[in-house]
Amino acid sequence: MLSVTSAQLEGWLALLAFPMARILGFVGAAPVFGNNAVPRRIKLMVGLAITLGLLPVVPSAPPEAIDSWSGILILFQQTLIGIAMGLVLRVVFAALDLMGEIISLQMGLSFATFFDPVAGGQTAVVGEFLTLLATLVFLSLNGHLLMIDALARSFEWLPVSATLPHKGGWLILARFGASIFASGLLMALPIVTALLITNIALGVLTRAAPQLNLFAIGFPITLTVGFGVLLLALSHLAPLLQYFYDAGFTTLADLLRALR
Repeated sequence: MLSVTSAQLEGWLALLAFPMARILGFVGAAPVFGNNAVPRRIKLMVGLAITLGLLPVVPSAPPEAIDSWSGILILFQQTLIGIAMGLVLRVVFAALDLMGEIISLQMGLSFATFFDPVAGGQTAVVGEFLTLLATLVFLSLNGHLLMIDALARSFEWLPVSATLPHKGGWLILARFGASIFASGLLMALPIVTALLITNIALGVLTRAAPQLNLFAIGFPITLTVGFGVLLLALSHLAPLLQYFYDAGFTTLADLLRALR
């Protein structure tokens, strides 16, 4: 007859719960997986499936009971590490949101907003379009599989332990967020420059012919130029997104190594 002691049961629960805390934190914060449109039950099922799939390659967890203070600390620590890993990749998509917001403001489409359940607020139409396009490019590059691979490698680079993570890793996350903010601004600069030249030309035209109604002809011209330059820029957007995705996964590896 098979007999299981309470110590063995606690060890099996710890072996499952500690890695699952990091994986669920990652699933909740990462793009695609952490979409607010996905039900929480589905997220839990995805996290459990990834945990069971990665369990054979995950190093053994420390012999700590889940209901002890040290076990609770490890659960909180692993959840925080998973959220930080997901935020690194989500910051890349935030650059596209910033790019869309800047373009919408310059084109005069700041009023063209709708409620986005993913962001939990009002989002510009251009920004939502660019985010959807970036998500499709991310999936076409097997980004979801790369996230699972990075999650599996994270247990090799930063095993589950009771020691506190090094504080230098959080600085890497903050610096990467600052660089992505600058990148979103740089991506919007070509369209902003074209719209600036258009507005200057409209100003000169209004000065030369005061009888023209600037509000009647300015808005259609600005929209036409903005969408035209955006259409020309879309052909160069995929290689740029691939570069940002590579930078995101590289920063993710640097973050895990710095937290050791």
